[in-house]
Amino acid sequence: MKKITVLFLLILPIVSFAQETETETETESKTKTIVKQFLNNLSGSFETNAQWYVNDAVLGDFDDPIPEFELENKHLRANSYLRLDYGFLDNFTIGLQAESYEPLPLLSYFPEYKGTELSNYYINFRNKKLDITAGHFYEQFGSGLLLRSFEERQLGLNNALRGGRIKYMPTNYLNVTALYGNNRIGFEHSEGDVFGLDLNVDLKEVLHIEGLSAFNFGASYVGKNEDFTAPIDEFDPTNIFDTTDFPELINSYAFRFDVDFGKFFVNSEYSLKGKDVLFSSASLGQPKIIEGKYFDGSAMLLTTGYTVKGFGLSGTFRRLENMSFFSDRQLSKPGENPYGMGSINFTPALTKQQDYSLSNIYLYQAQSSLFIQNYGGQAGEIGGQLDMYYSFKKGSSIGGKYGTKLTANMSYWSLLDATFDQANSSYSSELFKFGEKLYRDVNLEVKKKWSKDWSSVFFYQNLAINKNLAIEGSYIPDDEQINSNIIVVETTRKLSNGQSIRLEAQHLSTKEDKKNWAGGTLEYVVNRNLAFYVADIYNYGNDIKDEQIHYYNFGGSYTKGATRVALNYGRQRGGLFCVGGVCRIVPENTGLSLNLTTSF
Repeated sequence: MKKITVLFLLILPIVSFAQETETETETESKTKTIVKQFLNNLSGSFETNAQWYVNDAVLGDFDDPIPEFELENKHLRANSYLRLDYGFLDNFTIGLQAESYEPLPLLSYFPEYKGTELSNYYINFRNKKLDITAGHFYEQFGSGLLLRSFEERQLGLNNALRGGRIKYMPTNYLNVTALYGNNRIGFEHSEGDVFGLDLNVDLKEVLHIEGLSAFNFGASYVGKNEDFTAPIDEFDPTNIFDTTDFPELINSYAFRFDVDFGKFFVNSEYSLKGKDVLFSSASLGQPKIIEGKYFDGSAMLLTTGYTVKGFGLSGTFRRLENMSFFSDRQLSKPGENPYGMGSINFTPALTKQQDYSLSNIYLYQAQSSLFIQNYGGQAGEIGGQLDMYYSFKKGSSIGGKYGTKLTANMSYWSLLDATFDQANSSYSSELFKFGEKLYRDVNLEVKKKWSKDWSSVFFYQNLAINKNLAIEGSYIPDDEQINSNIIVVETTRKLSNGQSIRLEAQHLSTKEDKKNWAGGTLEYVVNRNLAFYVADIYNYGNDIKDEQIHYYNFGGSYTKGATRVALNYGRQRGGLFCVGGVCRIVPENTGLSLNLTTSF
C-alpha cells in the first residue's frame, strides 16, 4: 500500500502543475514542456470490478464459501488493477501493475488475494534484433502446451513469470527466446524455478519456397527445478520417506510444424513432459505422493483447414496424457488448487465458446490430469472439434438481398482408453483409442439480414455431457449423462439516430439434472455511448418447486472514448464460469456490481 501511495504522490503534483493556467515564466514553460513529454511517454490503464453482495429471500443470506472470509462477512468488495508503462531513450520501457482486493476479493477468487500490493514490475529494452526484459513478463511457446504465462482478470489468473527473458532475432527467418523465472502465485512467487528456450525458423524463407504461403518449424525446451529441502507431506507425519531420489529437474520438449498452402493449412505440435511425482486421489483422504513411481506426460495437437471465398472448414484433434504442469508440486494435489495457481502450461477446453446464457450451463473442462487411484482411474483426454462456415450469395433464394451466413460446430471428447493397476500404482494407455465419453456437442447458427435495419440470429445446440466427471471431478456412469437441446432466436432492429433494440429468447430442454430452462434478454442502445438491458433465465422445469428460480439481471453501460462504466444488479447462477476455455466455479449470489475500465 505504501508503494502505491508514493506513486500517486509523485504523479499527482506533476499532473496538477501541467494544468495550471497562470502566466508562464520561461522556467515554467520549460517545465511544462518536460511534463508534457513525460505524459506523452506514459500510458496505462485502470480497471475496477466491485460488488455489493446482498441477502436474498430466495437464495438465502450472503455467505462466503471460504471459512476465514465468512467470519469477516464483508458484503462490499472490489478487485482493482492499475497498470503504468513509461517509455524513454527510444528503446527502453519500464512498467508496473498494482492490484487491490479490498477489503476482500470477490467471491470464488484466490483467497490469498487480499490487500493492495505492487504485483508486477519490469524494465524492457528493445531494438530490431534484441528484446530484453527483467522483472515480470508474459510468454507463450507454440500453442502453450508446454508454457504459457498470461493474465485473465475475470478468472483471477495471473501466472506471470518474474525473472528475465531475452528474445533474439538475428535474421528475418530466425528468432530465439530464452527465459528464466518463478510463477506468480497470488502476491507471492513459486519455489520452483522455470526456464525455457524456444526456437522458430521460417523455412519458407530459408529454402526459398515460392509455392507456399507459410512453412515454419518450432522447437521448445521447458525445465522446472524444485528443491526438496522440506518434507513433501506436511499434513501427514506418517507419510515421510526418503526424497533424495525424487526428480528435482523436470525436462520437457515440444516440436511443431506449420504449413500454409494458401487455401489449405496444417498446424501440428507434439509435446513431451518429463517424469515427475504423482499424488494419490483426494477421494482417498489427504493426497500423498505415490512413493517410488514417476510418470511422464505427452500432448498431441493437429489443426487443419480449408478456406475459399464464402466457405471455410477447419478441424482440430488433441490428445492429452498427464499434462498438468505446475511450478510447485504441491499445487498439483487433487482438489487443492481449484484456482489454477502456478500453472506452467495451457490446456483449455477445445469447444466452441458460447455467447448465450443457457448454452453456458453445461460446459466442458479439459481433462489433462492423471489419476491412478481415482475411482476407475483417469489418464487424460482425447477428441477434437470441427468448424464450418458458409455464406450464401446475395441474390440467391436463401441468401436474399442482404445475404445469409451459416456456421456449424461439432466437438467430441472422451477419456483416454487406459488400464489401471491400482495395487501397483501403474497404468497403460492406448495411443488413439477413445475411452468413456465425456462430452459431445453439435450446434448450428444462422445469421440473416432481412433489411439494412433488421437482422436475426437462429441458434440450435444439442449436447451430451457426463457432468460430474467432466465438470465436477466425481464419477457417474456414462448412461446417466445429461442430454440437452437449446434453441435461441435473436433479432436486432436499428432505429434512427444510432438507436437499436435487440430481443433474445432462449430455451433449454433436458430430462436430466434440473430439467428445463427458459431465458430472454431485451437490450436498448440509446446511442454509441449509452445502452441498457434486462435479462432473465428461469429454471421452470426443476422437480423441486422451491428451486424454480429466476436468475434476473438488469443494468446499463456508458462508454466515452477509452472509458467504460457498467452498473448491474441481479442474481448469479452458480456453476462453472469460463473464459477462453479456462473455468472457475462461482457460487450463487445476488448483488449490485460496478465495472469501470479506462486507458490512457
